[in-house]
Amino acid sequence: MTIKVEQYEIGFDQRPFIIAEMSGNHNQSLERALEIVEAAAKSGAHALKIQTYTADTLTLNVERDDFLIKDEESLWKSRKLHDLYNEAYTPWEWHEPIFNRAKELGMLAFSTPFDDSAVDFLETLDVPLYKIASFENTDLPLIKKVAATGKPMIVSTGMANAAELDELVRTAKENGCKDLILLKCTSTYPATPENTNIATIPHMRELFDVQVGLSDHTMGTGVAVAAVALGATVIEKHFTLSRADGGVDAAFSMEPAEMKALVEETERAWQAIGKVTYGPTEKEKASLKFRRSIYVAKDIQAGESFTEENIRIVRPGYGLEPKYYPNLIGKVAKKSYTMGTPITFDDLI
Repeated sequence: MTIKVEQYEIGFDQRPFIIAEMSGNHNQSLERALEIVEAAAKSGAHALKIQTYTADTLTLNVERDDFLIKDEESLWKSRKLHDLYNEAYTPWEWHEPIFNRAKELGMLAFSTPFDDSAVDFLETLDVPLYKIASFENTDLPLIKKVAATGKPMIVSTGMANAAELDELVRTAKENGCKDLILLKCTSTYPATPENTNIATIPHMRELFDVQVGLSDHTMGTGVAVAAVALGATVIEKHFTLSRADGGVDAAFSMEPAEMKALVEETERAWQAIGKVTYGPTEKEKASLKFRRSIYVAKDIQAGESFTEENIRIVRPGYGLEPKYYPNLIGKVAKKSYTMGTPITFDDLI
């Protein structure tokens, strides 16, 4: 079930694939965008993702209430959709220099298209894979368009119910997508851990027979680490140079030191999963000597009985296991022992 994308392999037997999402954190500066790429690479992220749209491809420039953000808890409360997207979009002429810088630094570079024109444009740049955003996961014409490229697709599943996801998966596979990864996602910005429900990850994997990862809008690394323990193969996080610099997504984006910690901690979580095993590992065998065992605690003469005063259960573990202690108490010593001698099976006969 491993998916190969250029120099990377994504799957259960590979370290978690970490995506740094730039989104609108470039703050309309190409220089800053390239600095974000460099910081993402330095932090150890495996891929750099942007978004491909313009305000006009995403919404309508009208003054109606429908096109205003009214959610009282939204970071973008009272903003007009067209104005917000006009501030956040990544100019299309920036895509090539951003992608080139990422590739030079060893990262995959790709994007989220939001309409057919974006897909056509990204195909001219030969992107290696595509991402579908949560708000577009029911846009089946867009999913068909991306699937027809034959390239791997990563799809965020925010808000989608099981029936919608089934339709999404079938549409993608029937239209040419052979490699599909779903990302558990909570479409709130930021998201809270208690509203993330990552227990869905293994269920989603079993239900749709695809790899599942996490598009994480929570703060910190804890949710992502837990997701890897549940089988997530991909982690996507919004990324910025500094939240203090502001920007449309800055409030829920990771800074470089945090991204570095995410890369390291999710890899540790993946390494720790291992396999079902009992008994000492190869590395643990050297520690068996530190178990407790039965030793002579006082000199014993032949013909004396073993008592609680002259034999004890202590470290190290070169003597008989502690479970034999009751069998020894009261037995007569057949030979003399000096303090510090381990008791052996011969002493039980």
